[in-house]
Amino acid sequence: MRTPLAITAYGLCCGLGRTTDEVIAELSAGRRGLRDAPFAVPFPALTGTVPGDLPRLGAEHASRDSRSARLTALAYPSVSAEVDRCRARWGSERVAMVMGTSTGGIDRTETAHAAWWAAGAANAPLPADYDYALQHPFHAFTDLLAELSGIAGPRYVVSTACSSSAKVFASARRLIELGVADAVLVGGVDGLCHTTVRGFHSLGVMADEPCRPFGRDRPGMNVGEGAAFLLVERAGEPRAWLRGVGESSDAYHMSSPEPSGRGAAAAMRAALEEAGVQPSQIDYVNAHGTGTQHNDAAESAAIGTLLGPDVPVVSTKAYTGHTLGACGAVEAIFCVVALERGFVPAALGSHPVDEGIDLFLPEVRTERPLRFALSNAFAFGGNNCSVLLEKAS
Repeated sequence: MRTPLAITAYGLCCGLGRTTDEVIAELSAGRRGLRDAPFAVPFPALTGTVPGDLPRLGAEHASRDSRSARLTALAYPSVSAEVDRCRARWGSERVAMVMGTSTGGIDRTETAHAAWWAAGAANAPLPADYDYALQHPFHAFTDLLAELSGIAGPRYVVSTACSSSAKVFASARRLIELGVADAVLVGGVDGLCHTTVRGFHSLGVMADEPCRPFGRDRPGMNVGEGAAFLLVERAGEPRAWLRGVGESSDAYHMSSPEPSGRGAAAAMRAALEEAGVQPSQIDYVNAHGTGTQHNDAAESAAIGTLLGPDVPVVSTKAYTGHTLGACGAVEAIFCVVALERGFVPAALGSHPVDEGIDLFLPEVRTERPLRFALSNAFAFGGNNCSVLLEKAS
């Protein structure tokens, strides 16, 4: 059994709201955060777009501008005071940063390319305010975050598609256990862009109506965006405990999950074993639950086999859309909120439940004491991760 680590702060923005308080209020009320995409596409696209215009970066950071950077700057203030406290306690060089993403600053390159094309393409220069190195790469938003936070320890990015910002919890544990850091700011950021919206549409898995995870005749997924940050410390006053992280890679198919859910079950089992927790002790599962036919079938089989039919299971992607590389961190925060406040959100859209799915999918928000919550993030290529969290007491 591994030593628990304290999660001492969290903050986010997503389709449910621009601030952490707004997001929690909408989640608690059982309201969806789905709306039109923030740019025009030639097909209907209901997305988990952060509401309102995203503020431009201040002059001192303007060279790093991208949608992911703006989401980063919007969400970071929710944790900034605790990060400052953490740096004062451990020292800036003893605080590390591990982030997940699947798109980085692709949207900025898309807009630069569109401007270049409109200006005459081959004979036109790229926009003067476009800087590939500062705006496009996966690490660009982490460089901005380092400037905003003053964190001076090691920092790097995990990009394993939709499990990216769940796997950062395993990275944080390793850095702390190896003595490289005493605290790690973890999280994930992904902004909507044409590459993801058009890409998932081309795969035939995008819905033009609200997604219905595990529901009968579910139409597919809604792509979303968000930024989510959590502070993991060797010791501190916890909002929740990080108890276990389970990882597996079944490599069944480039985009489809292994049908029996074997890889997903292996990740959940590994998280339980790392924490010394029995399957019967799990009080809530935040499912990966994309709302696509194959994912939901495989994940439900894995959960049913390992945990049985009585544990409450909810996919909060029905609220936020699929925030891609940010979903692991967004949904880990939802689990912390559920543990702190003692409730399970309503499983929006899951009823009537699809034939063959034998899970407890609560139709309404349920107040109940919770101790252990499991958050699943399963990605393309069978790259699976489960994060086990415990209520702070």
